[in-house]
Amino acid sequence: MAIHSLQLQPVPRSLARRHWLARAARGTLVCLAGLAGASVLGGCGFALRQTPPLPFSRIALTGFAARSPLAVELRERLAASAQVVDSPGQAEVVLQVRTDARSRTVVASTASGQVRELQLRIKFEFRLVTPGGRELIPSTELLQSRDMSYSETNALAKAQEQAEIYAAMQADLVQQLLRRLARVNLAPGALTSSVAGPHEPAQPALPAQPAASAPPAPAGAASPAPR
Repeated sequence: MAIHSLQLQPVPRSLARRHWLARAARGTLVCLAGLAGASVLGGCGFALRQTPPLPFSRIALTGFAARSPLAVELRERLAASAQVVDSPGQAEVVLQVRTDARSRTVVASTASGQVRELQLRIKFEFRLVTPGGRELIPSTELLQSRDMSYSETNALAKAQEQAEIYAAMQADLVQQLLRRLARVNLAPGALTSSVAGPHEPAQPALPAQPAASAPPAPAGAASPAPR
């Protein structure tokens, strides 16, 4: 049996150069498309989330549940601008959490009782004070809600979708909270609420000043003649 040897012909330089230019052009288009997409997202408001500068350097978090996912994300975001301390006595401000709850409500179902649409909600209520009890931000409630379709036949995929929606709502809520913390005024007496804090009794009203009376006429002065 005859064995034929194959001889590879060299690729002309002009053809190799054309292939190289084509690959370089494709790479340039991909980079330009990525930059254009980033500018479009930035123009639509989808900018990278950044922790705003905070007017304090140490903060304590109280009232969170032991495994609160919101507390974990908030600690990570705060670490970029401030130190999260364990004891309120070591902090400049104290974030007192009153409510940190997730809920899921059925908003649409079939006649046979099969769930078709859910509403997911995150409710967060907080208050910001100094270690001495002076109120910096009064009790404030932040609420996030999203609707999602549901199918019992695709429960696993819907569970993943639910987790992603909760994560997106939580990120939005943390961003709102950070913006409020960034606007805090730590100057003495700069209360954001007319209600005094628990350690700051309301100031009593000043007594009314008596009306000034006319000075007595000097002795020997003639009184005005009656009309």
